[in-house]
Parts: sequence; structure tokens; C-alpha cells
Amino acid sequence: MVPRNRSYHRCMNTTTTPTPPNPGGTRKETPGRPQVSLTPSGGGVAQRDDPGGTREETPGRPQVSLTPSGGGVAQRDDPGGTLYWEDFPPHHVTDCGSTTVSREAILDFARQFDPQPFHVDEEAAKHSLFGGLVASGWHTCAIAMRLMCDAYLLRTTSQGAPGIDELRWLKPVHPGDTLSLRMAVLETRPMRSKPHLGLVQSHWELFNQHGDCVLTMKGWGMFKRRDVAAADGPQAQAAP
Repeated sequence: MVPRNRSYHRCMNTTTTPTPPNPGGTRKETPGRPQVSLTPSGGGVAQRDDPGGTREETPGRPQVSLTPSGGGVAQRDDPGGTLYWEDFPPHHVTDCGSTTVSREAILDFARQFDPQPFHVDEEAAKHSLFGGLVASGWHTCAIAMRLMCDAYLLRTTSQGAPGIDELRWLKPVHPGDTLSLRMAVLETRPMRSKPHLGLVQSHWELFNQHGDCVLTMKGWGMFKRRDVAAADGPQAQAAP
């Protein structure tokens, strides 16, 4: 991490210069929607309020946008259905909603997983490079993951991921910051060794309420393919 007013990296933008999806906005709570709980419950893992419930499409919920930014790919007719590998074309962009990070959540996460003084001790943090309490970078990653899950990942055919290729913490996250996530698809490939699966390379950007990019990640995910017949045929430029 680096201090609030300094950044050593430029946020990557795959199509146009990104703007935060909801700068300074308030996350709208709606009936029937499982909400993000960033205050750990029992062992410190954030819990869904309705882990067994049905996900309902409600006003104010961040929806998957399958309108690409450039590239001219057609939209899905049923944006509320299960998402397969074919539903993530290059240049597809998804705004994943936002959440506000509390002081208590920062302290709870850091006490369990990253108890460096500037994450757990407000007085010590004042004398640190950051000038005050800041969230662990791993906490910021976890927040991005939860926004990703709530926006689209939980209704995909995801089969996991081989790892993260790039991760950058560009600015510190402070108590009260509202973070908004955006995902862009960079590349897709069928898998030669597992023809029923395809790989999607994504780039994620996390913005604060001021429009500053605080985190970027790039990595691959594995998804089931809808067109099994095509998956059984010869694959050009297939990944291992």
C-alpha cells in the first residue's frame, strides 16, 4: 500500500477511461436480496444474511451488464439466467455495485489475518506512513471478491480459478470509504484438456467514493460451456 495521496501505478482500462459506477453513492438495501455483511460473524468470516435463500431480482440491485464497451457483441435476452463461458465475450463490462467499509470491519479482519499496527491500532496508525487506520490489502481483496459474488459470480457456472496473475494496491482504504467494483473481460479461451470448460481472463478495478482506483486485479476463471457439442469438436488456440 501507499499513502492516500500518492500512487505508483495507473489503473488499467481495457476500453475507455473508467469512472466509478457509483461515486459517493449509497448502497440501496432492498427486500429479498442477500446483503453483504462486512462485519465478521463467528470466526471472522463474513456471512450472507440469507445463505439458503433464492436470489431475487430487485430494484437497486447491481445487475450484470452484458452490453460490451466496444466490440458490438449482442446482449443476452435473459440477463437473469445462469451464465456460462459463452456469456463472457471480450470487452464485456460488469459494474458490481458498492459497499461501505466500517472501522469495526477493518479492525476485525486485521486482528485475525493481518495484525500489523496500522491495521489494528489507531494510535500507532497515526504515526505510520498512512497517517491513520487503514484496511489490510487482503481485506480489500476480500471485499472485491464479495462484490463479485453478489453481482454475478454466484449465478455462473464457475469452476474456480487457477490464480491471480496481477494484484496492485494503489491507494489505502480508510474507515467510511465506499468501494465500487468494475469487471472487464480481456480474453477467453476454450480448454484443450477439459473441453467442457472455458477460461475467462478478467480485469477488476475497485474505486473509492472519490473516484480513485484503490485496487486492480487480473486473473483467469474457469466456467462450464453451454455448447457441449462445440466443446467436443476440434479447438483452435485452446488453452491446456
